[in-house]
Amino acid sequence: MSGITNVTVLGTGVLGSQIAYQTAYSGFSVTAYDIDDNALGQARTRFADLVETYKKDAVPGAAEGRADEALTRIRLSADLADAVRDADLVIEAVPEVLSIKQETYGKLGKVAPEKTIFATNSSTLLPSDLKAFTGRPARFLALHFANRVWKFNTAEVMGTADTDPAVVDEVIAFAGEIGMVPVPLHKEKAGYVLNSLLVPFLNAGYALAAGGYAEPADIDNVWRIGTGAPLGPFQITDIIGLRTPYNILSNAGAEAKPLADWLKTNYIDKGKLGVATGEGFYTY
Repeated sequence: MSGITNVTVLGTGVLGSQIAYQTAYSGFSVTAYDIDDNALGQARTRFADLVETYKKDAVPGAAEGRADEALTRIRLSADLADAVRDADLVIEAVPEVLSIKQETYGKLGKVAPEKTIFATNSSTLLPSDLKAFTGRPARFLALHFANRVWKFNTAEVMGTADTDPAVVDEVIAFAGEIGMVPVPLHKEKAGYVLNSLLVPFLNAGYALAAGGYAEPADIDNVWRIGTGAPLGPFQITDIIGLRTPYNILSNAGAEAKPLADWLKTNYIDKGKLGVATGEGFYTY
């Protein structure tokens, strides 16, 4: 048993809302935090959609009332101090921009109880890039989820040299309690296991399309036929949402800038952000 009872999730975007809902679905009390009432309104819609998704995907217990019941364990707040007042664990899922995460932890460290463990769901950033801003490096680590957490249920747990091993063990236990398969990393690695494999794959797809070599749908089709994989790089990106790979590429140096600009000009600036907005590389 982890000893964790109350969980706060910071950020209610695509993955943050999934983490919050899956945690509530597993019986925990959850507070979902975002910056304003507009963002929280969007979160309510995402949670309602997840209820139906869990039923549609036949998640055990969903059709028997468990999916609806999970909503009763989620509290929404746009006040950071209020959101974390009772938290045993805070899972941060704010945008993948270093300065935003650092600012978030600077504020969080001032208002969270001393007992609270901080965990970043960053896709690519090292926890060492953030630990100095937390005010509690011994109680800070990374806890990274894959998108569609109810189906692709890995939870990568990665501490820093300063993380208390007992905290790592507690978060590993918590991950199991919410139905994840914990994947401990023995040392820090940008991109962890999943994104060390996934990001180069996605970028290779973007480069083929941006370079005019083939259309996104054809690239996806080749990958599916040639490997037996269920999804190609552009289908995966639409599920993730285009802002996340754009943010990663924007912070990856000069070589990645043309791909970031291509995503922005051809898709993001046109409101094509993926499944969440009804259109990305595909129309939904």
